[in-house]
Amino acid sequence: MSYEEVREVDPAVADALVGERSRQEHTLAMIASENHVSEAVMEAQSSELTNKYAEGYPGSRYYGGCEYADDVEEIAVERAKELFGADHVNVQPHSGSSANMGVYFATLEPGDKILSLDLTHGGHLSHGHPANFAGQLYEVEQYEVDPETGRLDYESLREHAEAFEPDMIVSGFSAYPREVEWERIQAAADAVGALHTADIAHITGLVAAGEHASPVGVADFVTGSTHKTIRAGRGGIIMCDEQFADDVDSAVFPGAQGGPLMHNIAGKAVGFHEALQPEFEDYAAQVVENAAVLGDRLEEHGFSLVSGGTDTHLVLVDLRDSHPDVSGGDVEDELEEVGIVLNANTVPDETRSAFDPSGIRIGTPALTTRGFDADAMETVADSIARVVDNLGDEDVYADVSDTVDDLCEQYPLYE
Repeated sequence: MSYEEVREVDPAVADALVGERSRQEHTLAMIASENHVSEAVMEAQSSELTNKYAEGYPGSRYYGGCEYADDVEEIAVERAKELFGADHVNVQPHSGSSANMGVYFATLEPGDKILSLDLTHGGHLSHGHPANFAGQLYEVEQYEVDPETGRLDYESLREHAEAFEPDMIVSGFSAYPREVEWERIQAAADAVGALHTADIAHITGLVAAGEHASPVGVADFVTGSTHKTIRAGRGGIIMCDEQFADDVDSAVFPGAQGGPLMHNIAGKAVGFHEALQPEFEDYAAQVVENAAVLGDRLEEHGFSLVSGGTDTHLVLVDLRDSHPDVSGGDVEDELEEVGIVLNANTVPDETRSAFDPSGIRIGTPALTTRGFDADAMETVADSIARVVDNLGDEDVYADVSDTVDDLCEQYPLYE
């Protein structure tokens, strides 16, 4: 994109947009929650639907002129149903957090109890952190991973549920590298008469492609993001059985949101179409393989991985064993200097501040979109290790920067 029309009106913003495109093309995006959508998805998201208010749902809008908005939303819903095998789908949430809000508002009253995964053990803010609306509206207790294995302890979770008697158990994660056994969490919910929301924000694409077990048909509600591993328009999604459909829809609109972002829903529809193609399964399989290769190579360099590896699209590195005097924030900053973009992240039993934690979270979805294979991921792992082992060494930085440039040229983002 040249952004010529933007430049005529607003050169400052045009410069920023061109700069962002160049940044993405010439750096390695390894933030686990990021991806690169197709140009078709971007085009749909910048369509004339940005002009249309469409409060309500298809066939029942509060404004006229919604015939094409209805078409797009119905297409997105039907494609999501086909992808996930869901009975009811709402594609209007503005984000994964908004999707969680919709489920909570549909089912809980202020002061009700939520049991969810602790943020420092891989959970998410919207699962009940005190700084988030969920932690402020509801009584929240949180389960943790086993400190020895770095994996979910399902028996301990069930015991916690029996003692706490929550109204809702939330499963899913933002930084947990292992496959989740949804049935065991559902069994814990059933044992105490709780509802179960499975948040698949990070692994929506892996679930759609069959690379990760699906909670659809297991949990009462499944929420997710639509712009991470599934590479669709930015936003959220809620899936549930028909018995909850009216409550969920009312909680999203008018309960939590006004007019839906119809241009984003168009991007969701296009992205879901892409995810229904056979090659998307190949993509998702490569995402998982690339993460495994990345983790194995980092271990060869002496890095410790939470849980000892990964089943998903991300690896979580605990720096305390290999680099006890280095923080995740330090590593994030120094890697960005050479064009490798990832994020500092808390690890189980965190001993540092959440603002400068002991770990780094590294994802493979975006690089896999560019075509990176296992060999390329080993090169990336080697580059990460060189920088972390030689913080501040400008010669090493220059060499790694050259490697990043070569990889970006070999695997262009947009032709």
